[in-house]
Amino acid sequence: MALKKGLRRLTTPVEELDRQDLCGFCDTLGVTPTTDIVPRTLVRLGGEIRSVRVVPRAGAPALEVTITDGRGTATAVFLGRRKILGLTPGRKLTIEGVVGRHANRYLVFNPTYTLIP
Repeated sequence: MALKKGLRRLTTPVEELDRQDLCGFCDTLGVTPTTDIVPRTLVRLGGEIRSVRVVPRAGAPALEVTITDGRGTATAVFLGRRKILGLTPGRKLTIEGVVGRHANRYLVFNPTYTLIP
């Protein structure tokens, strides 16, 4: 049994192993999986930051932080911000807020967030 598991870990791509580990980590947090998101509801999402970028919205800056839980992605949008310390790619966090859907993306505007060490 252990040999079979070890062989599977050696033959499985690293990206898939990382995705499985991230899914397991998010399951222990007790957050809503991105596959179960219902627009216009209060959700608590968690995962790893995939990207951080500044996008102008209505003439003001907005910080967009894309989060993945291994199953899908959601984007936290912080209006009027160019930078938030601690929000860097690879960092794990949870966010909470009302989720909306725009152009096939889930967006959470100005969510509360908790950085996970």
